[in-house]
Amino acid sequence: MRILSYWVFPIISGLVWLGMLLGMLLYWIIDTNRVVYPSMTPPQTIAYISDVGAYYLKPLFITGCVITAIFLDLSFFSDRWLRHRGRLVPNTSTGEKVLYGFTIFFALVGTVGLVCLSIFDTYRHKNLHLLFLLLFMAGYLLSAIFICWEYQRLGIKYPEHPSLAISFWIKLVFIIVEVALAVAFIVCNFRETYNTAAVLEWVVAFIFSFYIFSFTVDLLPAARTRNKANRFQKPGSMREWNAGQPGQPRF
Repeated sequence: MRILSYWVFPIISGLVWLGMLLGMLLYWIIDTNRVVYPSMTPPQTIAYISDVGAYYLKPLFITGCVITAIFLDLSFFSDRWLRHRGRLVPNTSTGEKVLYGFTIFFALVGTVGLVCLSIFDTYRHKNLHLLFLLLFMAGYLLSAIFICWEYQRLGIKYPEHPSLAISFWIKLVFIIVEVALAVAFIVCNFRETYNTAAVLEWVVAFIFSFYIFSFTVDLLPAARTRNKANRFQKPGSMREWNAGQPGQPRF
């Protein structure tokens, strides 16, 4: 049990999200034989995630979104707490702390959007659903931009910790890909090519699971710093408690 640490939060979040999406997609394809829901606009034949989640599977949709959001937020807050406690490499400037503050704020905006879009479904509350969908997408994308910016700064100051660079590149790729797909999704909706838009929505959602899993890379080093002797010292004297000491592991 000692190997378990804060890194399990993004694993739980990502698995729940991925499981929910797969369950809803397979239900629509296999169990309903690709039924056309009342919320779908002709000539649309491919269901949006929200179409599937507005009817029989609404309890699954709400539960999956809530659990995903809770454990993803725990991942964000754990990162902040662990850096403060010296379990992860600490922030060295006020600017980095401000960036993480924006990360948390927009993650909470995304959380509100995610939970509410599952409750206010597209069949009964279409306008509210679209508003919360926008909050979900914009919130988590902006959050990803700010945490990516923070990790870029941390990676420069702590080049001996490759996990920072790995996390930065994963999140940067996520931002680029998701922005491109989100723009394509919006354009397809405006052009009323709903089937293409539906496919893009499923793709965007599945890619989001890999973003969630990327926080495992961020939190995994904390499993090795339970011992106070291995923790990082706060900025002001030495960079790390064990920097330059032979025989002491550096993470």
